[in-house]
Amino acid sequence: MIAAYCSNCKTVELGDISQASTLPDDVMWIDMIEPTREEELYLEKALGIEVPTRDDMKDIEPSARLYVENDAVFMTASLVWKAETDAPTLTDVAFILVGKRLITIRYALPKSFALFIAALHRVPAQCRNGAALLSKLFETIIDRTAEILEISVARIDILSMHVFGDRARKVRRPSNYLEEKLRDIAGHHRLVSKVRDSLASMSRLMTFFYNVPAVQQDRDTKELCKTVSRDIQSLNEHASFIAGNITFLLDASLGLINIEQNSIIKIFSIASVVFLPPTLVASIYGMNFEFMPELHFAHGYPISLGLMVMSAIIPFFFFRWKGWL
Repeated sequence: MIAAYCSNCKTVELGDISQASTLPDDVMWIDMIEPTREEELYLEKALGIEVPTRDDMKDIEPSARLYVENDAVFMTASLVWKAETDAPTLTDVAFILVGKRLITIRYALPKSFALFIAALHRVPAQCRNGAALLSKLFETIIDRTAEILEISVARIDILSMHVFGDRARKVRRPSNYLEEKLRDIAGHHRLVSKVRDSLASMSRLMTFFYNVPAVQQDRDTKELCKTVSRDIQSLNEHASFIAGNITFLLDASLGLINIEQNSIIKIFSIASVVFLPPTLVASIYGMNFEFMPELHFAHGYPISLGLMVMSAIIPFFFFRWKGWL
């Protein structure tokens, strides 16, 4: 699908432009969403460029992601997609500057694009050209990334309260409670890792984009690029801080699991020590030697039972006095 946006922010559908060999002069942004080969060929013919394919966009080499060809600037970045789900992922998006037009090619629906399209009418008329639009689109992408990190921080804070807070209130929890929280921690770690990968991709792209002549010639666009680059650096530091908190939460959860397991093992260890003296008494009087004076003692059985009980009670209260129970 191809969505074309004119300088007056109105949308031109593919059916309105597919009959012409050239695009209308007032088309400033062409957004290609999962384009077919026919749509790619049409755009290549209309703009005189070679549109990168989906496989080309997956290439991780900088020379394949950031380059200039026939006066057209080609850039590819990895953006976070499905951040609100349990399976966040990265999607590659291509940005192409051809003259005063912006072309975007994507095979997913990142929320940042929907936010930018919704606010497109608020872009000043003098900024409705390819480079200026792209800088504002990058600003929206970084703002969306900041929002994802804020949501992640809030969820991690709630998760931390679940791991530590319930324990402080002595709330009885299921035996596999912390194991379930480990899965939640892994999900947060995956999201933050994807965000950091996306920020690294955007940082390389902004360095390249800043040196594009169309940016250097527009003071406002140049200043906006500087601001976006500073925001990327700040978000990188914030993402690193969040990753450190996640690592701490992971280590703490594993430590609490070990403490619970050690407590169970300690109970069995103390129980074996408590019942060891009664076992010793029973073993002594369970022997079948011919000459054992206590065998003919009238009160030998109750006395041996009393010895067994006392030998169990004394260690028990000793452990209580030491605070081991």
